[in-house]
Amino acid sequence: QVQLVESGGGLVQAGGSLRLSCAASGRTFSSLLGWFRQAPWKEREFVATISWSADFTNYKDSVKGRFTISRDNAKNTVYLQMNRLKPEDTAVYYCAARLSGAYDYWTARLSGAYDYWGQGTQVTVSS
Repeated sequence: QVQLVESGGGLVQAGGSLRLSCAASGRTFSSLLGWFRQAPWKEREFVATISWSADFTNYKDSVKGRFTISRDNAKNTVYLQMNRLKPEDTAVYYCAARLSGAYDYWTARLSGAYDYWGQGTQVTVSS
């Protein structure tokens, strides 16, 4: 079992920054730790993911250059630094963990590839 707890969400003006954190407990080895988001009346979508060794990262096109994912394995924590936020980034952000198994560029972006999920943290960007 893996427990994931997100924090760091909040209300920010457009152009501002937020840093999300996701602390993992239980079985902490995860081949991938990712972030997804879900806006009102929309499906959950991939945002970013990172491998255990951090040698593989993958980003949604619309966040490339603005968001940075990182992880600290000693703290069992993954981060999402979000800069130059836009109103369309408003959503509930979820942390997800894939425990093991092979993946590629495309499968790492699928919500079905992840085994555990956090409860989410709200990010609201005002215009």
